[in-house]
Amino acid sequence: MKIGYKLAAEAFGPTELIRQAVAAEEAGFDFVEISDHFHPWLDNQGHSPFAWSVLGGIAAKTSRVQLATGVTCPTVRYHPAIIAQAAATLALMSDGRFVLGIGSGERLNEHVVGKGFPDSVHTRHEMLREALEIIRLLWRGGYRSYEGRHLRLEDARVFDLPDEPPLIAVAAGGPVAARLAAELGDGLFATEPKPEIVSRYREAGGGGPLYAEVPMAWAPDEHTAARAALEMNRWAVTGWKVMSELPNPVNFDAATTTVREEDILGQFACGTDPERYVQVTQQFVDAGFDHLVMQNAGPDPDGFLDFYRRELDTRLRALRPQGASS
Repeated sequence: MKIGYKLAAEAFGPTELIRQAVAAEEAGFDFVEISDHFHPWLDNQGHSPFAWSVLGGIAAKTSRVQLATGVTCPTVRYHPAIIAQAAATLALMSDGRFVLGIGSGERLNEHVVGKGFPDSVHTRHEMLREALEIIRLLWRGGYRSYEGRHLRLEDARVFDLPDEPPLIAVAAGGPVAARLAAELGDGLFATEPKPEIVSRYREAGGGGPLYAEVPMAWAPDEHTAARAALEMNRWAVTGWKVMSELPNPVNFDAATTTVREEDILGQFACGTDPERYVQVTQQFVDAGFDHLVMQNAGPDPDGFLDFYRRELDTRLRALRPQGASS
């Protein structure tokens, strides 16, 4: 079991995110993961720095933790050649500690460059497949060209390549993406505790690490934690179909006006009871995930890091799928 810390790039500026990553390493986390967004989910979150610059700063100031994108879309806002170069550079800067999380993206971030965002999920998966093929091609070295239905590459070469390419974890919310993760990725990334996603990935031949984000909110009392999550992270209860489609923070604000504190409490571990955190995390362990990202939506990141060190680290690392032998 590996435990990671989510760097909430929509809620904090770049310098603070680097500070939190250093603190997470000191608290014993195995990796840190940062979202790669152009916009925050909600205007009141107030931030969205360039993830790749932040990761470079983290690589320079840490020595042990792995770094991961959670996740990058390499099809519209970025061309996959740029991501192939960026990931290779970061792998070198971090001495091989970088994991490239990749997904088909959200309209929220991709529409900003004026190329549109495909309405069809099938088209997004086609584009993601081509992007993965291009990245893999460039990581083989030499000058490369590629002619796809959606994406093209012309006489491109990534000059600075690590001896071993970064691991690629492909985000999946359903069976098609899970099969794609098995075919062209090295691991799986998900945001919901769905065992069927893991089983489809395994059935398709996937044998890599399984990443998932666990929703939680630390504060000195449950109500304060839940209110903070409601204020800043209520978008998380909408589900991936909504999250991938809305274009701007104002739309997420409108779409989440009916989310209640009870909804947050039903999904998030809130407050200071370690057993509730264990209960929520157990769902992801039972679904088969083995790289768990602690996604704290509470108002005090340092309080959460101290709580994790004192109360959660040992408990969470001891979790096994219920019914499994020790």
